[in-house]
Parts: sequence; structure tokens; C-alpha cells
Amino acid sequence: MSPNSDQAPKDTQPTKTPRQATIIFIFITVVLDVLSLGVIIPVLPKLIEEEFLNGDTARAALYTGYFGTTWAAMQFLFSPLLGALSDRFGRRKVILISCLGLGLDYILMALAPNLTWLFVGRVLSGITAASFATASAYIADVTPPEKRAGSFGMIGAAWGIGFVIGPALGGYLGAVDLRLPFWAAAALTLINVVYGFFILPESLPLEDRSKFSWRKANPGGSLKLLRSHPELLGLASILLLYQLAHQVYPSVFVLFAGHRFSWGTERVGLFLMVVGIVGVIMQGYVVRRTSGFLGERRMLHVALLFGAAGYLLYAFIDSGRWIWIAIPVFALVGFFSPAIQGLMTKRVGRDEQGQLQGANSSLMGIAGMLGPVIFTRIFYAGINENSDYQMPGAPFVLAAGLHVVGIILSFFVLSRGPRE
Repeated sequence: MSPNSDQAPKDTQPTKTPRQATIIFIFITVVLDVLSLGVIIPVLPKLIEEEFLNGDTARAALYTGYFGTTWAAMQFLFSPLLGALSDRFGRRKVILISCLGLGLDYILMALAPNLTWLFVGRVLSGITAASFATASAYIADVTPPEKRAGSFGMIGAAWGIGFVIGPALGGYLGAVDLRLPFWAAAALTLINVVYGFFILPESLPLEDRSKFSWRKANPGGSLKLLRSHPELLGLASILLLYQLAHQVYPSVFVLFAGHRFSWGTERVGLFLMVVGIVGVIMQGYVVRRTSGFLGERRMLHVALLFGAAGYLLYAFIDSGRWIWIAIPVFALVGFFSPAIQGLMTKRVGRDEQGQLQGANSSLMGIAGMLGPVIFTRIFYAGINENSDYQMPGAPFVLAAGLHVVGIILSFFVLSRGPRE
């Protein structure tokens, strides 16, 4: 940020260098937003079941699936819009307004008198949480290309911290009252809005902003960007394969661990907490320490290779004691997001970073809509007594296969581009 920044409004005075305060705010924003999403994970199905469906677990599972697919659909539809708006009006306004909307939406869900209003809340949550794309664009604005992989590693660490603390906090608060986690999520998000209003400067200079276009602001138009630059479509395809594979975790892991290892919710929660902690260390420390000499290309290949190996360990280890060794193997998948983000952001202009991140979030939305259906059906077939071949780990085999396809595709895509 220029020395004269105190003489102009924050909205019009962009940062020229990655000031520590701004990077920290984006980190805190992602942590609190993910934490806010995480605190309601353990209580939303119970709220649906106990307060709105009179303890009907089967119907609660059905409605929870509808809510999850709808949330992903909103991400798919609105991430490009917020990304395009941030390219036109700046990142600061979009981030702060989105966070404000998310905080107010948690209040709506805390007060929801019936399933209809709770569903409306999840729709609005999917829309406002699409600001993650704008946060990534902010990082691209204020970080030199050669250092972006390390900075995007911080975003990955923020996700990890949010999902380590969030579900544990939500479970604790939900034991007191099922609606209390929603109030906590609202408070955390709104506090962050106030903090950001006074701390966060604009990152995108006026001269680098682009005109708003509905053609760019819808998923189809946003995704066209991925075909407009050399190698970008190939990298986006690898990203989609990775995101689709990663859906195996939220889709079937809890059911898989119970079926294979007879784990209860306490053991599953402990395992996922350890996975999250290792992921935070990987993203927050290892990536930043190693990205400079490894380079984004090698990071991408290492992540996909060890991710495939980790999924295969999940698939074939039949002992709850030995499944823990999959954690350090799978941890190296933490190289993926910083590497793919670094590679992709180098291939678009500064005025397209928001659109790119919106397109990437749309890919995440596509994976979020497809993954649960695909993996749960494969898991069902793998444990069905009438199946010709019993294989509970089949969803993880598919996830490993998606990584292998990503590795092969990456060699074709990156062989034509500059050496990173």
C-alpha cells in the first residue's frame, strides 16, 4: 500500500505490496468463514431430525443431502458473479458485503421456525460463502507470481484450521442447544466484518479493473475463460478431477469407517481432527518452506501421486490401527492447491484474477454436486449383500484413479508450457 494511503479511502487505494496486515486479514477471513461453516456441520442434521422431523432419521438424511447439494449448486452459480463483481468494483467491497450477508444469514438460520426457512438460509449461505473466490483473487493481487504458491498455502492452512476447530466447537455448543452454533457462527463472521472494515485496504487498482459483463458473471461465461488461455483448460481439468476425488471424504468416510472398523463418531472425529491438524502444518509451514525450490510443477506431481497412494491405503487397509499410517502419506496432497493456483494465476491477466477464481469455485461446485451421488452409490454397491463383489473401499479406489488421470494429464499440459 502506498505511503499516501491514509489520505484516500480504502476502497480506492490498492495495495502495491503484500502488507502483513492485509494478508493476515484474508487469512483470518477464511479461517472464520470456514470455522463458521464447520460449527454447523455436526448440528444441522440433528436440528433437522429433532426439531422439524420428530426424530425421523431416514428423512433427515434425505433432507441433509438436499441441503448439501443445494449449497454446492449456489457455489457453482454465484462464485463467477462475485468474482466478476470483484474485477469491476474491487475485492474489498465484495469480501466485506459477502461476509456481512453470511453473518446475517446465520442469524436467519438460528431463528428459522421451519424447514422452509432453514432451506432458504442454506441457499443464502451458499451464495455468500462464494466469496472464497474473491479472497483468493485478493491474494493473487498482492503477491508476486513467484511467491503465490506459498501464499495460497496459507489459504489452505486457513481451511484446515477452520475445519479442525469448527466441528469440535459446533459439537460442544450443540450439546447445550442445537441453535447455539448458528449464533456463534454469526458472531464470529460479523466481528470479522467490523475488523475488515477498518483494516482491509483495496488490492485492485482502478486502472486494472475490467467492465462488468453478464457473459463473464455466469458459470458458462466464467468457464469460457478456462478455454481462452494456453494450458488453462488442461489445468482446470486437473483441478476438477482433484476436487471430485476429494468429495469421497465428506460423502462416505464416516459410513466407511463405521462399516470397516466399527468406529463410532468419537473415533471418527478424532481421526478427522488429526487429518486436519496435519493438513494445517502442511499448508501453513511445509508448503511455504519448500515451494521456492520445489517449484509448482513438482509440487503438483507430488500431491497427485501421494494423494493416490493415500486413497489406496484407505481402500485396502482393513485395520483401524493401521489406517493411521495413511495420514502422513495423504498429507502431501497439501501441495496441490498452492501449486495449481500458482500455475493458473500466472496464465491470466490481473483484471481476470477474480473471474478465474470464480471459475475455479464453479468447478468446486460441480464436484460438490456430482461427488456425493457418485461415491455414495459406489459405496452402497460395495457393501450390498446382493452385490457380486464386496468392496467397501471402492469409492477410494475411484478417487485414486482420478488422481492418476490427473497425473497423466498434467504431463501433457505442462510439457507445452514454460518451466515453473
